[in-house]
Amino acid sequence: MTQRLFQGIEGIADCTRHLVSRHDQNSLVPDPRSLFPAGDADKLHEECGVVAIHNHPDAARQAYLALYALQHRGQESAGIATADGQRLANIKGMGLVSEIFTDDVLQKLPGHMAIGHTRYSTTGDSALLNAQPIRVDSTKGLIAIAHNGNLVNLGNLRTRLERAGAYFQTTSDSEIIVQLIAHSQASTLVDAIAESLAQVEGAFSIVMMTRDRIFAARDPRGFRPLSMGRMKDSEGRDTIVFASESCAFDLLRAEFLRDVHPGELVMVSEDGVTSRQFASGVAQSSCIFEHVYFARPDSRIFGRWVQESRDQMGRQLARESGVPADVVVPVPDSGVTAALGYAEEAGIPFRFGLIRNHYVGRTFIQPEQRVRDFGVRLKLNPVHNLLAGKRVVLIDDSIIRGTTSRKIVRMVRGAGAREVHLRISCPPTVSPCFYGVDTPSKRELIAANQSIEEIRRFIEADSLAYLSLDGLLQACDGGEGNHFCTACYTGNYPTQWIDVDEILPAAVSL
Repeated sequence: MTQRLFQGIEGIADCTRHLVSRHDQNSLVPDPRSLFPAGDADKLHEECGVVAIHNHPDAARQAYLALYALQHRGQESAGIATADGQRLANIKGMGLVSEIFTDDVLQKLPGHMAIGHTRYSTTGDSALLNAQPIRVDSTKGLIAIAHNGNLVNLGNLRTRLERAGAYFQTTSDSEIIVQLIAHSQASTLVDAIAESLAQVEGAFSIVMMTRDRIFAARDPRGFRPLSMGRMKDSEGRDTIVFASESCAFDLLRAEFLRDVHPGELVMVSEDGVTSRQFASGVAQSSCIFEHVYFARPDSRIFGRWVQESRDQMGRQLARESGVPADVVVPVPDSGVTAALGYAEEAGIPFRFGLIRNHYVGRTFIQPEQRVRDFGVRLKLNPVHNLLAGKRVVLIDDSIIRGTTSRKIVRMVRGAGAREVHLRISCPPTVSPCFYGVDTPSKRELIAANQSIEEIRRFIEADSLAYLSLDGLLQACDGGEGNHFCTACYTGNYPTQWIDVDEILPAAVSL
């Protein structure tokens, strides 16, 4: 049952509505994650994507299109808030962007400004409350915020704010930023925002909106991406847009201008675009996993095309750990570009030996539980004539728990492959992320508890090799001079606010 929360909508009291969608008409149809938790559970999930639109007569629809392009960054909830200079309205719900925002819903969001958010989260009423944008009526006026990332000093901040009289509507760390703004003693809103952002530690790329202005900002270390673009109408008027990834600009036919700089606060109003640095002098530590997996290959992230990074990852992987083989096969879709690079560098034919079913929705009819590895087979199917009797190099982007990798290796071998050599286009993931990625604890990360040879035996491959850390950094650099956070591969975190219990060596082996 699709849930939507309406706030500030003309003619509709603030409320939650439960609507039956075409996917929910059969109450006997379960959520696939409850049946096959090892499917998506064995991949890392990025928390969300954000967008903002300023000065467009149909801002809500532009935000919808941008969120559609960012759907890969979160599939559990989405929201759009709009403003027209007088009112600020917000509609958010659980589900995919296309399920929540029909034409009728978008028409309830008038205004020439909008911000939007798509999120990976849990389910239930509490998740709907925490879905974004979060709309708060504060001492500084109505503010809506959408946030990509995670704050790591939120406990101290929340306690201090509650002692100062703050009342929190949600359990989201995004609301802490709004409460800091509301309790700021600064004389102007932009000063209050800058002062508040300087107090929070961790990862944040945020867009904010009042009744008449749009704000965009990135944390001083630049963990998460945020790009700025521009559209021009037939009369030459500018629409300024922000998005987590530049691929959203392509759908909007917007021109990419630049990335929002780490520690920068950008304000867009009817007077134009202004910018200020609220923090400086902090070393950049952008998330390298954006290039490994999260971002779409047609996006430009941290000044570097993701497609180029992944191609170089595959080439470097072939140079470091090439093996005699007959065919290179990607695990779709995230392994495709690296596999192309590997195949070209190694001089081995590239083939789509695994076909992905792109039409697996959020729900499906439950099969017999006796069907082995059904969760993976629902999404992937081997092409027997391409695999039978072949020595196969299988390319994937990462191994988290190892359970899905084992099922895929078994699937390829079951299709008749003579040898299966698994190659991973990043180093072993040995530590959890605290900067906006849904990562298992250290005790659940197979590489934190087992050697590469032990992992190879577990996943039943003939050989296993990972890309080296130096190779990954070289592949993602591209001459842009980026400095990346590699804590998930090294355990060396760029911030001091870390849960020590999570990063101590695990006592239990898988």
